[in-house]
Amino acid sequence: MPADGQSHIRIARPSRDLAAAERFWCGGLGLSVVYRIEGGDRAGEHDLLMVGWPDASWHLELVHEAAHPVEPRPTEEDLLVIYLDEPVPEDLVARLIEHGGTRVLSPNPYWNEWGVTVEDPDGYRLVLCRRDWSNS
Repeated sequence: MPADGQSHIRIARPSRDLAAAERFWCGGLGLSVVYRIEGGDRAGEHDLLMVGWPDASWHLELVHEAAHPVEPRPTEEDLLVIYLDEPVPEDLVARLIEHGGTRVLSPNPYWNEWGVTVEDPDGYRLVLCRRDWSNS
């Protein structure tokens, strides 16, 4: 079966600290833990945390391998954008910051005009956009 609009998407990223990532994405944004596994300290064994909304067709996979940790290397343009179709709730932004996020300005003025950008504990950027979006 070919990939299509119903195919599930996994966004995989390395993480320095899965507990900090879980606080941000789950406690801050409100995602749920979809799957978790703890590895060991030997090469090839890794800890894995998958978070998402149960009804979404995507999830984040966050990985940490203690024996050979991969340092996250996000850029200012590595964005996960969530289109809210309403004003960005200030209490949501405050909760993301309380749970380890850092509010930042985007180098792209579009995101500053239409949303709020918050870095997660690994430096990846989440944009909460007040606009809506549809691919159709």
